[in-house]
Amino acid sequence: MPVTSLGTVVAENAIRFLGHDTHQHDEPHLIYVASGTARLTADGEEWRLGRHEALWLAPRVPHALRIEPGGMALGPFLDPADQPRCRVQPLGVVPAIVEVMTTTLGAAPTTAEQVEPFRQALGRVLRGISRQYFPVVLPAHPAVRALAREALRTPAETLEQLSVRHRMSARQVQRVFLDETGLPFTRWRNRARMNAAVEHLRGGGELTAAARAAGYATRAGLLRALSRESGVPVSALTTDAVGALGGR
Repeated sequence: MPVTSLGTVVAENAIRFLGHDTHQHDEPHLIYVASGTARLTADGEEWRLGRHEALWLAPRVPHALRIEPGGMALGPFLDPADQPRCRVQPLGVVPAIVEVMTTTLGAAPTTAEQVEPFRQALGRVLRGISRQYFPVVLPAHPAVRALAREALRTPAETLEQLSVRHRMSARQVQRVFLDETGLPFTRWRNRARMNAAVEHLRGGGELTAAARAAGYATRAGLLRALSRESGVPVSALTTDAVGALGGR
């Protein structure tokens, strides 16, 4: 029997290796890819998640998960108070989440009493990273909202390229961003990307990995961007980014 087939031996746990059709839950929960890759469809959009990547779902979000052969994903339920900022919040690779989930796999809690400490530990990590350092909101305009989400997944694409694909003019998109977010598109995207980097740092990551997670080519590029937007000197960010940003 191939090793990957062992995941289906215990029928009630096979979902961890195969995925599931569209459904929803009354509680917030996390999708965490322990190995391999998976494709998540939620609220009509698709995310591809790699090893150790996580995504935080609000209650009652319709979603479906497909796990590639050889992969495994977990979907722990969270405390009702641990709500993401938006209905679907991608987190990327957060070292503190990896640590909690790896420990959970090793401990293999089964009863509600055993599971609760792990749920609380996961909640503490999520609450620690969930506060936005740079306040940003998604546009309400449906097409521009979809463009904004795509802009964060494809940081190398220009506003003009994104606008053409979404059948809008760059000028129209800029106008909607200013009206509905208070920021021009480029600054909005930069702030949102830096928020992803700060989340990674708060979750125990280091600067190079945070830069990569947020779509920056280099650690130096992330540091310069953070310094420009926050006013914190690059030297302080280099020494202790979380500490330097913690007072805000």
